Amino acid sequence: MTARDRLLAVVVAVVWGLNFPATALALEHFPPFLLAALRFTILAVPTLLFVPRPRIPFGRLLLVGTGLGVLQFSFLYLSMASGMPSGLASLVLQASAPLTVVLAGVFLRERLTGRQVVGVTVAVAALGLIALHRSQTAALLPVVLALCGALGWAIGNVATRRAGAANPLHLTLWWSVVPPVPMAVLSLVVEGPERIGAALGTAFTARALPADLGLLYIVVVATLLGYGIWSRLLATYPSSTVAPFSMLVPVVGVLASWAAFGEVPDLVEVLAGAVVVAAVLWSSRPARDRGPRRGSAPRPTPEPVPEPALSPGAGDARR
Repeated sequence: MTARDRLLAVVVAVVWGLNFPATALALEHFPPFLLAALRFTILAVPTLLFVPRPRIPFGRLLLVGTGLGVLQFSFLYLSMASGMPSGLASLVLQASAPLTVVLAGVFLRERLTGRQVVGVTVAVAALGLIALHRSQTAALLPVVLALCGALGWAIGNVATRRAGAANPLHLTLWWSVVPPVPMAVLSLVVEGPERIGAALGTAFTARALPADLGLLYIVVVATLLGYGIWSRLLATYPSSTVAPFSMLVPVVGVLASWAAFGEVPDLVEVLAGAVVVAAVLWSSRPARDRGPRRGSAPRPTPEPVPEPALSPGAGDARR
């Protein structure tokens, strides 16, 4: 991975880390399923009217939208609405990184380098230390819901990698077309017309302004910018190279939640977060080419090997 793309991956981590306090603000006014429906409807309408559909099988697009949109955000928003602190939610959701690596190994036959194995293991151990330290701040149900959201994200990551879309931004916009209908149905059934009407009827009042700004950040910055860059990285590099960068998100999420809501991190969390950053950046570094050994013949330049054709049954995702 080039230095520029590593920097872009870190930018995505910062954008997504700030997304958690923004989501917490939005959930103070909008119920979780309605919030998800609004988020993706705002993107879906102009997409259907003005953006060309990616030239990938519809089934792949559906799989990406289901993983990244329906599964990830329905469970994440339910978790946060059930009492999961935004900082801790940003941490638990990063279980998607090792889940992505496992799923990519099973379905994409991606192999991990020794550096990646060590880096991911150290980062997961540091995240586990933070989770253990903060386990008293959340009940079991919100944690389980957030883990389900992490699995949805991992499914979407692998589907994005297999989709191989030529334009990642178009993929991001078009997978956003998938969640609005199922999320609206869930909102109607679970949250009810009365609660929906009350939230929408007061959406443009001064009291709802923080929630509106949170929703705007979620749509424009976290989705368009964050997922657009993330999809391009997944289309360029193996999932096992890109996914570990998502473990930087809780570092930003915990600090942002500290600033916004007074969720003060302890020294253990700060130190473990620094270990996560170091491990992820180290694992993404390319191995140094030490050149031929002394006295040995120079290595021939290998012929470029074309990527194997994607099987028609694979999943789909662009952001």
